[in-house]
Parts: sequence; structure tokens; C-alpha cells
Amino acid sequence: MSTPREQAARRFHEAFGGPPPRLAEAPGRVNLIGEHTDYNDGFVLPMGIARHAVVAFRPRADRRLRAASVAFDETRTVDIDTLAPGGGGGHWMDYVAGVAWALRQDGRDVRGADLAVAGDVPIGAGLSSSAALEVAVARALCAASSLPWDAVEMARLCQRAENAYVGMNCGVMDQFAASASAEGHALLLDCRSLKTEAVPLPAGAAAVVMDTGVRRSLAGSAYNDRRRSCEEAVAVLRGASPDVRALRDVTAALLEAERGHLDPVAFKRAAHVVVENFRPVQMAAALRAGDLATAGRLMNESHASLRDLYEVSCAELDAMVEIAQAQAGCLGARMTGAGFGGCAVALVESTHAEAFTGEVERTYRARYDLPAALFTGRPAAGARLVE
Repeated sequence: MSTPREQAARRFHEAFGGPPPRLAEAPGRVNLIGEHTDYNDGFVLPMGIARHAVVAFRPRADRRLRAASVAFDETRTVDIDTLAPGGGGGHWMDYVAGVAWALRQDGRDVRGADLAVAGDVPIGAGLSSSAALEVAVARALCAASSLPWDAVEMARLCQRAENAYVGMNCGVMDQFAASASAEGHALLLDCRSLKTEAVPLPAGAAAVVMDTGVRRSLAGSAYNDRRRSCEEAVAVLRGASPDVRALRDVTAALLEAERGHLDPVAFKRAAHVVVENFRPVQMAAALRAGDLATAGRLMNESHASLRDLYEVSCAELDAMVEIAQAQAGCLGARMTGAGFGGCAVALVESTHAEAFTGEVERTYRARYDLPAALFTGRPAAGARLVE
């Protein structure tokens, strides 16, 4: 089976011909902990995974952007100077064009380019295939336009592309993980200050990604409803404490004191975020100390909160997590990503990882006739040019 790099290069030749293109790639991500905290100015702890979006590219002399997709078997063309948000409906080309639009809106001289896109980040699995694509496109366009690469700035611009051009109100975590992850490390990100710390994953631990096989369209999900509930809670809590800018600023005591003024659903959503926001920092400390038992416990608590308070799990995710938690060597497991399907992640003792993946997949498939898949990997580096 050919690799995404080979697929992108081949598709480029088929669509555009000419000399061999350069390649840029960016990883998908799995979030170890800190779910739905990013757009609440909180902390998250993602890591890049060894599944990538790959862009084969070559500069053009004009202002046209031509892109060919392996996954969707089509080619689209846009004029960079006439790009404007709205109306795309989440088409794959929106993620490509949106990055060019965001770079141009930021005052960067984006030149035309031919691009061919491939990848092995599962679409709709909660592993940020869209952010991987955006960041890989940004890496390619910066190289094609002789623009400097800054991982932090590009993560912010790719987030702007998804928010304003695609119309998905995501936080900045996914783009940061795709642009700034370090090999062998998780990335502790403060979504308010955008400061990061590289957190090594201990040698005795493995992160196992567990794809339930349930797909969801995030743009059409209840994600935006959850975000609105958080904003509603902040509006009420700010009346009691003017320093509250986001749920990151809310203590459990303040939330409980104002419970009677909050819509019951908004209270539940806020209750998850307020506690979840502490978990990434706590888990990062546990990983640095080699305290895998504490790291696993935090993951288990996170899943229960996402299931019961934020209500973004589903029967298949719950089953995958429960099966994982019952296995020898499993330290903790939780759903990961926005929810409503997609993936879970488990922290597993390395010596048990192979047996763990086989037994969890077998047991899960006995319950659900779905294309479940599990894979184990060390944390991968962020976006780069493939030399």
C-alpha cells in the first residue's frame, strides 16, 4: 500500500504534470486530556500522531490556487484575490482556500500554487484531519510564497480559516498540535496565553488510539450548541464576578454559588469545563514524574465528566472506553475529540500494548459491526517540509 507522500506526489503528476513537487506534511492529533477547554481559554494536552496530511506543491506565476484531492478524486481552482468566506458548506476545498484567505487577510503576499492533497488521518474520527490539512497547506503555501514559517502564528491563522471561512467555531488546540508538536512529547498548551510546554511521554507508557468506526460531521453536530452554553454561563457568572472573561476564570465555588441563576444545562456544561481545566496541568505533572497511575485516573475522570455533564459521548465510545479500562495494563481511557463518535484514547503500560489492542478490538467488534481500528504510537513532530 502506498504512503500518503507517494499518493500526493502521484496525484500531483496526474493533475498538473511537470517536475516533481516539494512536499509538506502535518500530523493529526490525539488529545490526551482537556476536552472542550480550548475555546474556554483553558489548558489542553494533545500530542501529534504518526498519521499525516501531505501536500505536494509547486508555485505558480499567477494568483490561482489549484488543488487536487486523492480522497475525493477531484480538482478545484480558485482565485486567491477573490476568496471570501461563506457558502462552502465544509467542502474539502474550503479548508485549502480558507488558509490562503487567512494568510492574505493577515497581510501576507500569498502566491499562486498547484497542490495535491493526500493523507491517512481518518476523516470524522476526532483526530483533527481538518487541522492537519490546514496546517500542511499553510506550510506548503509559505514555502511556495517564500514566507517565513512561525508555528504559533500559523496555528492562529489556520484557526481563523476554520472559524471564519469554513464556519466551524473550533478552538486553537488542533491547529497548535498540528503545527507545534514535538516528537516524543505531548504539548501542554495554555489556550489563553498560547504558551506551550513539551511534556515527555514516559518510556513505559503508550498512547493507544481507539477508533470506534462511528463518524460524525463536526460542523453539523451539537458542538456549537455546547459552545453557546459555555458563553451563556460566562455571561451570567460575569455579573457575579466582573473578572470572569471565560470559564477558565471560574472556580467551582463561584459556579456553585451562582447555580440558581444558571440554566440547568448551562450549569452542567460549565461544571465539566471548570474541573476539566485543571486536568491537563495535573496530568502533565504526573507524566513528568512518571506517575502513570495518577495520569490514568485523570483520564477516567475526564471521560465520566464528558459523558455525564457535557454529554458528548455515545454508546460506542462508552463501550470502547469500558472495554479498554477492563484490560490488563490499562492505566486509564477516555473519549477524545469533540465527541458524538470518533475515537477514544487509552494510556497503557508499554509491555501490554500489543495484547491490549488486540483484545479491545476483538471485544468491541463482537458488540458492534463497525470498522473499528486501534493503533499505538509515540508522539509525532509538527508540520514540516519533507526534504
